[in-house]
Amino acid sequence: MRPAMMPVPVDLDGPALPPHLQVEITSACNLRCTMCLVRYRPPVNKLAGAMPLELFQRLIGELPDLRRLTLQGLGEPLLSPYLLDMIRTAVDRRVTVGFNSNATLLNRRRAEELVDSGVDWLHVSLDGATAATYENIRDGAHFGTVTENLAGLVAAKRQAGSTTPWIRVVFVAMRDNVAELPGLVRLLAEIGVDELHVQNLSHSFSDTDPAGRYAGIRAFTADQALWTGADLDNAAAAFAAATSAAAETSLHLRLPGLMTAEAGPLDGRGCSWPWDAVYVTSAGVVQPCCMVMGDDRATLGQLGEQSFPDIWYGPAYREFRRRLMSDDPPEVCRGCSLYRGTF
Repeated sequence: MRPAMMPVPVDLDGPALPPHLQVEITSACNLRCTMCLVRYRPPVNKLAGAMPLELFQRLIGELPDLRRLTLQGLGEPLLSPYLLDMIRTAVDRRVTVGFNSNATLLNRRRAEELVDSGVDWLHVSLDGATAATYENIRDGAHFGTVTENLAGLVAAKRQAGSTTPWIRVVFVAMRDNVAELPGLVRLLAEIGVDELHVQNLSHSFSDTDPAGRYAGIRAFTADQALWTGADLDNAAAAFAAATSAAAETSLHLRLPGLMTAEAGPLDGRGCSWPWDAVYVTSAGVVQPCCMVMGDDRATLGQLGEQSFPDIWYGPAYREFRRRLMSDDPPEVCRGCSLYRGTF
């Protein structure tokens, strides 16, 4: 029997080790956003929720062909005491690196540190053009603070004469906020943001028990998702107005597809994650992608028990890939916006 931590030989019929890694460097968060699983579970302590630096570095060492590293999950990356060390690890290996933040903690000093760190991109969540709408979604945040911090990041980048980080705002489009999208385009253009990336809610949670631990976020998604037919016209109108506003500025705008929940995968395997990328939680749980939310829904291995190559070439991953290519995909994939082409 092979020792648990010894890497397995590469299966020539299987995928090479992934070039893209997404790591939840902390599961702790300072907000309780309406569309996030964090709101529907007990709070996580800042120190207890942080991925240990030793585990992170061991994982990085097991991926010799790593090219892209995303340092985010359900938590707020700026709460991790190891964020800058993790960025430096990637920069030293010439791996493209970045993360998503709610920007509530992104004061000018931290912005300057991040510009100096060499981080390649920084995505900021901003789901409204007014304080009322944004603060109703991002419970615990203040619109004025976030927009000021975003402007401070733009200023720090300009002051340093740096082309990085690429600053992208991420807007989760829902019934309650989609009408504000054109106004947000104009606001971000004034601030000097590089890009606005609009996305739908990530999952329907249709694979979960309606009365179980995911009941709250499942009900919220059913109420707010734009993929229901009644909202398509309103969303399309908001998207069109946002496109017109962006055309008048230098702001890059990315919009999601508007399709119904019955839409199928875009190709024969639905998505490429289990072949060329991987998501790892702060506790070292290996999952097929970042869209799952909840490490009890699709667990493929535990880094404390096996090396990453053992997990990547192991039976759980093999079976997951097989089913994703079949007419009977995993239940967790069927409610995924990426799998349905609506993300």
